[in-house]
Amino acid sequence: MHLASSYLPGITVITVAGEVDATASGHLETYLDQVRRSLDEHLIIDAHRLTFLDSSGLSVLLAAATLARAHGVDVHLAGLQPTVARLLEITGTVELVTIHDRVSQAVTAVEALRDARPGEPDEPAEPSEAV
Repeated sequence: MHLASSYLPGITVITVAGEVDATASGHLETYLDQVRRSLDEHLIIDAHRLTFLDSSGLSVLLAAATLARAHGVDVHLAGLQPTVARLLEITGTVELVTIHDRVSQAVTAVEALRDARPGEPDEPAEPSEAV
């Protein structure tokens, strides 16, 4: 599994590549906790290179979605592979996250939400980091 992050105003973007299974899900969970600047930022997960997700990885996504909603934001998944999308559909996870075809669509959706809620501060974009 390979993880990378980048930042936009009010958004943390995480790229997940490879397989998230029982051996990698703990690393994903730790990474999400470490790279998020604030719990009230939307989280976009770029999953276009995520080839496999098991129940432990699904649990990490559900925990992230629950935490995000508790802080008034959402988890957005972009570019899902068919097998991962099917798992999210079968388990009902699609009801707890927002699905987009591309990261750019997720960013546009989050920006529209932010623009609808005046008063949220804009922050400059920060460079990405990879693990």
